[in-house]
Amino acid sequence: MLRFTLNRLLGAIPTLLILIAVAFFLIRMAPGGPFDSERQLPPEIEANLRAAYNLDAPLHQQFLRYLADLARGDFGPSFQYRDFTVTELIASGFPVSLRLGGLALLLALVLGVTAGTLAAMRQNRAPDYAVMAVSMTGISVPNFVMAPLLVLVFAVLLGWLPAGGLGDGGWRHLLLPVICLALPQVAYIARLTRGSMIEVLRSHFIRTARAQGLAMHTIVLRHALKPALLPVVSFLGPAAAGLITGSVVIEQIFGLPGLGRYFVQGALNRDYTLVMGVVVFYGALIILFNFLVDLLYGWLDPRVKA
Repeated sequence: MLRFTLNRLLGAIPTLLILIAVAFFLIRMAPGGPFDSERQLPPEIEANLRAAYNLDAPLHQQFLRYLADLARGDFGPSFQYRDFTVTELIASGFPVSLRLGGLALLLALVLGVTAGTLAAMRQNRAPDYAVMAVSMTGISVPNFVMAPLLVLVFAVLLGWLPAGGLGDGGWRHLLLPVICLALPQVAYIARLTRGSMIEVLRSHFIRTARAQGLAMHTIVLRHALKPALLPVVSFLGPAAAGLITGSVVIEQIFGLPGLGRYFVQGALNRDYTLVMGVVVFYGALIILFNFLVDLLYGWLDPRVKA
């Protein structure tokens, strides 16, 4: 197990370096710069600003300097939010995105696995068709369409829930964005669970358990669920990172002060360090969650460690 873990860790390092390099050079290829504005700055002031932020050095030197700062855990200062560092901005936005994404992931897992299992146990019957129809709807309808519809129904017409904002952070302000963020993942997890569960239920060891007279719910919970969750576990790595870092669309629609807001503002303002900080943070989360998924997958199926 130790060798398996070390191999996964060593493989993550070049992946993160490639991500940093690609993001660093791509953001600088975009038109405009961090000090462009409607009011043109005098050339000498702009030159001083570029020198202060080390933007006057050759590009390869900027990249090496950024890697050195990153190795010390320094994402650098923000070009637009002058009183804040990128680390402070990420620290202020990430808790909101973490809470939103964590709740959405939990909801998606509970509903998706339950719906997929029920559909597999009632294959080619009404419950199966209903779950698959709802899943296709969840996949097909984007969340920027679903979110305004839910706001229109539950906030405007019925008045049950607030239309946006974080408020006091209570469940009433989080319910609609969590549902919108979780719906596509519920659909994917339900379809993955259904297909995997059907295959497992046709296995020889399940037939043996049935022949011994075990109840169906006992067979599913004790014998079939663990191997059936392998595809779901593989899906959870990027899904968890994407949900926890927050959906840009959902945060914008509901006016939530999460990480996505800073990413959008940083991209519009050519705030190189802010965009890089969010990209590196997001990439590190994806690598971390995939690493954890590999470990969990190895525990569920020891054959992957061979």
